[in-house]
Amino acid sequence: MGLGRRYPNQRAETLDYLQSMLRQFRAMAAAEGCEMLVYFLEMAYVEANDLLREERAALLDEVSPPLEVAHQQ
Repeated sequence: MGLGRRYPNQRAETLDYLQSMLRQFRAMAAAEGCEMLVYFLEMAYVEANDLLREERAALLDEVSPPLEVAHQQ
């Protein structure tokens, strides 16, 4: 059992923190004119955003089933 399943909110919190730090690192790299580093940090930020969106959707599904399932019961 991975940490993400035992403590479901921790993964979302970790991804949120990573995304925040990546945003700050990207701004720092941009200020220094490090274009390639800015690109890689932006890609990492986008990936963290996608994973965070998926994680939050999964957490919502665990809390409340989709309407179709609720109506069938």
